[in-house]
Amino acid sequence: MSGPRDLNGRAVTPGRWERLRNRLPGGARGHDPLDVAEADLVVVAESDDEAAASSSVLDASDWRPDDEVVLRHVLRLPGDRVADAVATAALDGYGRVDQARPDERASDTVTLGLARVQLLDAMHLAQERSRMASLGSRHGGVVLRWQVLQRPVAG
Repeated sequence: MSGPRDLNGRAVTPGRWERLRNRLPGGARGHDPLDVAEADLVVVAESDDEAAASSSVLDASDWRPDDEVVLRHVLRLPGDRVADAVATAALDGYGRVDQARPDERASDTVTLGLARVQLLDAMHLAQERSRMASLGSRHGGVVLRWQVLQRPVAG
């Protein structure tokens, strides 16, 4: 995934003015696009409480609303339903990030993470939490937690 993302995780095409400004010396934004696989990302907000309000968790966190995030959901699904769930999540721009633990690989359930890059606000976080709860339920599983990851603050 490259380039900036909107609140729904879709790539945003820069306008003519932004493309022109980026060509000028010192006009480029100066940072690489965020990627779900970056090793230095830090969890700035998370919850395993399905009843916790997204706005409350974000308000009490170190989340920076103007910066893109990696939104990661951790689900436990029956092993034979994982491929279908991952394919369904991919329709909304989510990709699988491995969360499996050695003790779970021998059982009939799999713990996996689904993540994508996007801008975030409380309403869209609540929407994505609901979407993942529905995905988990339709595939015979549950959502264990969600996490918001961002690059560490420079300095």
